[in-house]
Amino acid sequence: MPENNTFHSGFATIVGRPNVGKSTLLNTLVGEKVAIVSSRPQTTRNRVMGVMGGDSCQIVFVDTPGIHRPRTKLGEFMVQSIEEAMEGIDALLVLVDVTAIGPHDRSIVEEMSHKKVYKLLVLNKIDLVEPKNLLTIIDSFKDAHYDGILPVSAKSGDGVEALKADLAAHLPIGPKYFPDDMLTDQPERDICAELIREKALRDLRDEVPHGIGVEMMAMKKLNDHFMEIDATLYCERASHKGIIIGKNGAMLKKIGAEARADIEALLGMHVNLQLWVKVRPGWRDSAEDLKTLGYVQNR
Repeated sequence: MPENNTFHSGFATIVGRPNVGKSTLLNTLVGEKVAIVSSRPQTTRNRVMGVMGGDSCQIVFVDTPGIHRPRTKLGEFMVQSIEEAMEGIDALLVLVDVTAIGPHDRSIVEEMSHKKVYKLLVLNKIDLVEPKNLLTIIDSFKDAHYDGILPVSAKSGDGVEALKADLAAHLPIGPKYFPDDMLTDQPERDICAELIREKALRDLRDEVPHGIGVEMMAMKKLNDHFMEIDATLYCERASHKGIIIGKNGAMLKKIGAEARADIEALLGMHVNLQLWVKVRPGWRDSAEDLKTLGYVQNR
């Protein structure tokens, strides 16, 4: 078969401070939900890959945790995930939330401007600002050393096609790295755990979610139409366990019902989801606990 000299492909990493919409953008770019989302900062804890394909290109996007100063071993793992996600890439998307631009954003924009790779400054959530204010924001980044500044709304999709086209045009001629039907490299087991954690993030009080980890205990396929899943939610305090379970188990049932709906859509079969809650004090600073929950450092 002759070599295709017109097919463009490559890897593009998405970075930015916490809660700027990186995971929402990844899902919109790929066209399917491959990363969990919530309104809480630091929802993403690990790198998440999503594949966008087409007749003339394939772009492998890598979502990353929000850039922050780590305070726990989990935080250190997240920062390492960001560093690793920027190795050997073809493009870098630096995401900024135009509704809340602060010194941390501008520091990240400046730091990333020195990366020797094709760089785009992506201004997200443009649907939430007036056009005249957006022009002022764009102008404030005129001295940033980027290959382009693209305004988008990851939520509505406005500007996303232009972002795709820009990237495709500037990626190198290359092979198709993944099959057309592959959207992510995450195992189903990991995606199911993340879907459970997403519902906990959305439903629980402010002080609880960052101390939650999810361990998949068992996934047993009974037949082509039914699967049993057991998972444990870990929290750091006994008082948090009561909040997660809720009065008469109502909160845990709510988390389970919401997660089960998404998991059934993912797996294409009925699911019996059993959730348990255990207290594991200080798990975010325990190397052994982090490994148990899938947060493994490679260095």
